Amino acid sequence: MTTREHLLTSVQVARFVASGSLRLDAVVPAGMNAEAIGALDAGIPPVVPGTPLAEAYAPGSLARRLTALPAVAGAIRSLVGPAPAVDHHAVHVREPRQGSAQPLHGDAIIDVRPDAFDVQLMYYPHEVTVDMGGTLSVPGSHLRRTNETDTGRYQNLRGQTRLVCPAGTVVLLHHGIWHGGRRNDSDTPRYMFKIRFNPTVPQVRLWDTDDLADPRVTDELRAGYDWYEPATGRLEIHNRVLLWRALTGDDSFDIDHWVTRVTNRPALGSTA
Repeated sequence: MTTREHLLTSVQVARFVASGSLRLDAVVPAGMNAEAIGALDAGIPPVVPGTPLAEAYAPGSLARRLTALPAVAGAIRSLVGPAPAVDHHAVHVREPRQGSAQPLHGDAIIDVRPDAFDVQLMYYPHEVTVDMGGTLSVPGSHLRRTNETDTGRYQNLRGQTRLVCPAGTVVLLHHGIWHGGRRNDSDTPRYMFKIRFNPTVPQVRLWDTDDLADPRVTDELRAGYDWYEPATGRLEIHNRVLLWRALTGDDSFDIDHWVTRVTNRPALGSTA
């Protein structure tokens, strides 16, 4: 059951808007992690795209219990609402000593929605070490619009992260973030279970907004990442402001007057 205490804060949501991800370390209980590999090997029954989350997975199933964990359910509700639809899910296994990695990519086709986004949950049932590869992602890349493997020619970007985490970690990603599964140089298979959620309600103030006026919100939205050049950084902050306006319903919010400046069109208000 999700309660207010499990909802994300405004500072956390602003961090997600800036980075494109939210990480919940070791949030899944050890017992669930212990049975997860067997459940994933057995296969997760397919879901018709667009099925409500409440109907997508059988009671008692791994996926049902995973998405019902209070911290996980609270984060999902905060980002995509109380009744999201399941777009699809997948089990990804990287075999030991696998010699190839995915190209850097964004999932699905180009997506230019300015006021909505999907969220991808990635669950790691066991510890992921450096040698196991982990999922590579580029923080702050999610609002730079690309089409699938347009970024595949890039081998490495400054500031990219390769996931290393304890067992039971869940990561929630904005659908547009650039990412790719790395090769597994260990002797142990690497498992990851992914679910993509579609919002079914306006994504406006779905989280705990008690701290909406906290100065740290703006600090998070100003965050820079190593792959940004100065002009690039300004573009990404501009894009974040647009998304934050949509998420809060506050069209007056701005950082350094950038969005106000470029949306200023006095002629549209003229009656002459």
